[in-house]
Amino acid sequence: MAPVKAETITMASTTSTEQSGLFAHLLPAFKTASGIDVKVVAQGTGQALDTARRGDADVVFVHDQAAEEKFVSEGFSVKRYPVMYNDFVLIGPSADPAGAKGNDIVAALNKLAAANASFISRGDKSGTHAAELRYWKQAGLDNKGTGYKECGCGMGPALNMASSMNAYVLSDRGTWLSFKNPGDLKVLVEGDKKLFNQYGVMVVNPAKHAHVKSAAAQKFADWVTSKAGQDTIASYKINGQQLFFPNADQ
Repeated sequence: MAPVKAETITMASTTSTEQSGLFAHLLPAFKTASGIDVKVVAQGTGQALDTARRGDADVVFVHDQAAEEKFVSEGFSVKRYPVMYNDFVLIGPSADPAGAKGNDIVAALNKLAAANASFISRGDKSGTHAAELRYWKQAGLDNKGTGYKECGCGMGPALNMASSMNAYVLSDRGTWLSFKNPGDLKVLVEGDKKLFNQYGVMVVNPAKHAHVKSAAAQKFADWVTSKAGQDTIASYKINGQQLFFPNADQ
């Protein structure tokens, strides 16, 4: 008898969950629990949501709550489940020529703009990019300084660019902690409540796309928000530091 082929679902997710190494830790545990394989399409949050809108994913795991709630209101999913959080950090050269260091992201961005400091923006409609633009807006700055550059790239490449140029960059903490090429960069701004970074999961609505594997996708959503899934997220650490903090029951 031929072995039964495992069911596979497609998950549109963010580069931060992929590049931080979380999925390499999380998805094998889900496969063991459910027998279901998960194929990950890692993109910026905006692109991941568009992939799901087209019916090219069964489940979405992203981090831009306003965009996620819009996705549900448009009928592309019937429910958004909070899963976990971490935080954003402003990374920059250890000498900090713009004097950005502290725990106030808006004050830091004002200093970067005034100094025309070299800043790498994701520029890719990701959750991190959306957060970055939100902070610039809160700073009341249309002019971000002559050092501002958009790379249109994922978190890892943006960090590599910042490292090679000794520039400032906004990163999620998970990808930063797993980043192997920091050069002279370090965390300069952290601990501001505005830097909170929530992740959510949504099953694509079969009423919009009849072919989606909504039952298997729902098993993933149920598992990742269950005690087993939440404990698996909490157990992922790099150099003893926990990268993501489960909060499905909040």
